[in-house]
Amino acid sequence: MQTLLRNGRVIDPGTGLDRVADVLVRDGTVAAVGTGLAAPEGATVLDVTGLIVGPGFVDLHSHVHSIAGQRLQAMDGVTTALDLEAGLLPVARAYADAAAAGRPLNYGFSASWGAARAQAHLGVEPDARLETQLALLGDPGWQRTSSTEERRTWLGLLERELADGALGIGVLLGYAPRTDPAEFRAVARLAAAAGVPTYTHVRELVEADPSTPVDGSEEIAIAAAETGAAMHHCHVNSTSRRHIDRVLTTLDRARAAGSRVTVEAYPYGAGSTGVGAYFLAPERLGAWGITASNLVLVETGERIADEARLREVRERDPGAECIVEFLDERDATDRALLRRSLAYPDAIVASDAMPVLWGDGVLDSRQWPLPPGGSTHPRTAGTFARSLRTMVRESGTWSWAEAFRRCAYLPARVLDDTAPSARAKGHLGVGADADVVVLDPTRITDTATYLDSVRASVGVVHLLVGGVPVVRDGALRTDAYPGRPLRAEPR
Repeated sequence: MQTLLRNGRVIDPGTGLDRVADVLVRDGTVAAVGTGLAAPEGATVLDVTGLIVGPGFVDLHSHVHSIAGQRLQAMDGVTTALDLEAGLLPVARAYADAAAAGRPLNYGFSASWGAARAQAHLGVEPDARLETQLALLGDPGWQRTSSTEERRTWLGLLERELADGALGIGVLLGYAPRTDPAEFRAVARLAAAAGVPTYTHVRELVEADPSTPVDGSEEIAIAAAETGAAMHHCHVNSTSRRHIDRVLTTLDRARAAGSRVTVEAYPYGAGSTGVGAYFLAPERLGAWGITASNLVLVETGERIADEARLREVRERDPGAECIVEFLDERDATDRALLRRSLAYPDAIVASDAMPVLWGDGVLDSRQWPLPPGGSTHPRTAGTFARSLRTMVRESGTWSWAEAFRRCAYLPARVLDDTAPSARAKGHLGVGADADVVVLDPTRITDTATYLDSVRASVGVVHLLVGGVPVVRDGALRTDAYPGRPLRAEPR
């Protein structure tokens, strides 16, 4: 299969190229970049004059393990969607399940610290399903500090997962924030020895909980310095909230000292998680500066009326997805906080995309447009287009070249040492994987809202995954399942 993208503005963050040129794709890779390229016999020729051609976006933080969710992400410019913050266990099953069902986008998983601890503490047999992990979030049995034997058990499980191709270790520390900090350092030492990153949802900040065993962001800096592990700080916007400036200063110091710390953010003032999460207990909400009414159940749209109702929901269905309003997007000061998290030097755009729910346990659909009644967090459908709209077109904070660097190049580089195949992603050099997005710089925008959360972004004109068209002329190809696994390779 050959495709010639003719006369677009080609942006390659790998080489710094930013000019009008042609891109020839052949057999799943970039075969040539230049002006006036001849069209090979039988090649599909697409005139992309006035459009931007760049590497497809690499999402390090997507909990979407479905065709429906990945199609929404494809319309947002994503070509590789990885679940690295939470991960799945066992990863061998996660990869096998994805391959059997087919995926529009490339996919991959980290080893799940939370699921490994649940197995060691509770004897829960992992099934590589996010829904199972969400249901366990509120169980105090896995949240406590491990015994010596339990720690040995779950570290062994994580080591096995890394041998099976996990892309690192996903650490939901914010969901078990009273654990002994020595446990996190043990995870960091394992990661350093294996040559893989950790991807951490940090524990509470000292401003929110003065009694925390250690400040969440300081802990990242300490562990990186002590162990030499590469440490990725997930969704710094939502875990830092109105303390973002202090947190970013902490990370600045760590990076200046030589620690390998990377950061991600998304452009929304509300998050999403299981309602049973530790930090959503009624007595904890004040530390976040929110009340029960700042929580909205995704599947039903119910806004939690009060603490009594919150306790009822947490008891009945702790895995129920909910929206958590932590900043007011209507407020200029709060919007500026979000922008500062995205503008932080080398901050990576990552969605924290959540599954699409239809009720009655329905989590996927091959129908497109999606069947009515689906709901999720709008970040699933709109994170990247919204980032481009706000950071490039509206505020001018990023150039288009910088936008591709943060959405494609930098996230792929996080994985270079772990999965050598990642080195072919995030850029358009000859020989790179033909994961390519073609977008209209005047139209690219999100359309999903909190009330209508599954509306696809607009402005992605073409999307190639491994050279196969998943979006053509703005329309999704429902017969396209070219996604391939991205796996770690043992040292």
